[in-house]
Amino acid sequence: MQIYEELKERGLIAQVTNEEEIRDLVNNGKATFYIGFDCTADSLTAGHFRALTLMKRLQMAGNKPIALIGGGTTMIGDPSGRTDMRKMLTREDINHNAECFKKQMERFIDFSDGKALMLNNADWLLELNYVELLREVGACFSVNNMLRAECYKQRMEKGLSFLEFNYMIMQSYDFYYLFKNYDCNLQFGGDDQWSNMLGGTELIRRKLGKDANALTITLLTDSQGKKMGKTAGNAVWLDPNKTSPFDFYQYWRNVADTDVLKCIRMLTFLPIEQINEMDKWEGSQLNAAKEILAFELTKLVHGAEEAEKAQAAARSLFAVGGSSDSMPTTELVPEDFTDGVISVIDMLVKSKLAASKGEARRLITQGGILLCDAKVTSIDENISVTAFAEKDIIIKKGKKVFQRFVIA
Repeated sequence: MQIYEELKERGLIAQVTNEEEIRDLVNNGKATFYIGFDCTADSLTAGHFRALTLMKRLQMAGNKPIALIGGGTTMIGDPSGRTDMRKMLTREDINHNAECFKKQMERFIDFSDGKALMLNNADWLLELNYVELLREVGACFSVNNMLRAECYKQRMEKGLSFLEFNYMIMQSYDFYYLFKNYDCNLQFGGDDQWSNMLGGTELIRRKLGKDANALTITLLTDSQGKKMGKTAGNAVWLDPNKTSPFDFYQYWRNVADTDVLKCIRMLTFLPIEQINEMDKWEGSQLNAAKEILAFELTKLVHGAEEAEKAQAAARSLFAVGGSSDSMPTTELVPEDFTDGVISVIDMLVKSKLAASKGEARRLITQGGILLCDAKVTSIDENISVTAFAEKDIIIKKGKKVFQRFVIA
């Protein structure tokens, strides 16, 4: 099976501008393609998985990826899929986040010997003169067409700022710039980006002629894709300091039965033939499928050793008489205790299971916290220092997140 057919078999393709030309490009290793990553945080999330694994698949088939860091577009903020305006970041924050992205991408993409490029659109967008940009590309965009775009329609009720209105022009300019300067002939993105991406192909054709071979593919965005990388309201990060390998494993181990085989098909590198056989699985076999999914993705992000440790810890945790030794652990010091006790709220904040005491109170009030398998019903609940010598002290947040506490 050639790569384009494999992408379709894995359920990754949503829309394309010219399927015959795209199939020829990618199947023959002739595509130089880009995917953009706006750096709104200091780590990629599990929600970036489809883009990262897609780049890896296409590179393995001989195509050349361009990972485009959105140092410039992040300063504006993409309104797609948003009901409110994104938080404005400083240039220093954006540069820091971009550096973090680069390190994580290198686990997926081979940047050696020119096999892939990593670029930052700040290098050209921040140098543009506003009047010159309007003269160069302004006439290529119809305001009427832009207002019909789905990414803008979602925002019209609450108000769309002129700042965000420019995002489509900036993203389109990226493809135009990459096409001219890096022979980039193909762009990928989520299907909620379709209008923005068509703006890029249209800009290229209007500026460089109808024969300019600029093509577009969008990746399927389904219910799992929209929620991918989120758990209990928090992001599932690729940075092990923000989401431990154990918690990362547990997230994928606990996906819904209806999503597990879809995720295996879209995100892992298991052979299609093996996955097709798994499509017949049901009942308890789906638990085995979830273990496979969790192990394969944890190995991809954190390496085989961490994946094996996370799997062993998860199995041990749920086994009768299992050990919690390999569970993510927070060490408490004597200063954490007052009069020989520590509150559950302080434990949640100390372990970063909650970002603040307010969030910790909310989790407890909503019934989302278990202490040693018993639901915490009071925000005033605490535990004594002597209890740590008597048993393992484990807090469970929701169904998926566990933390062991010990005294250093």
